[in-house]
Amino acid sequence: MKFIILAAVFAVAAANSYKAAEYAPKYEAPKYEEVTYAPQPYSFGYDVQDKESYTDFDHSEKADGKVTSGSYRVALPDGRTQIVSYKADENGYTADVKFEGEAQYPEYKETGYKAAAYPAPAYKAPAYPAPAYKAPAYPKY
Repeated sequence: MKFIILAAVFAVAAANSYKAAEYAPKYEAPKYEEVTYAPQPYSFGYDVQDKESYTDFDHSEKADGKVTSGSYRVALPDGRTQIVSYKADENGYTADVKFEGEAQYPEYKETGYKAAAYPAPAYKAPAYPAPAYKAPAYPKY
């Protein structure tokens, strides 16, 4: 017990004599320069046609640094083709949307499929007796 008290007194004395560093390290915030690049002209295009998945679309675009223009074409599920031609410049985004073909909505036909008729289960449902509650018997005082 005396050892614990002695250790506590020593810890308090050591804590009072501790001195924090008198200097603090100074770090300067990193300096970042905003790098701006001149607009680069580009041009690209791609076309996808997959008969198995009925995927059919293409996209092409070109830019000269100030004006970006392009178009894309998508085969819609209703049989039409949507063609979008667009132009983006300092005045904003302008799109021209066109549709080719006539929308086809096939008439709904009910299938001849009938749900399978399953037989009644071969097992009997368990029979549980009705719960019987006895009235509590309280002693008389």
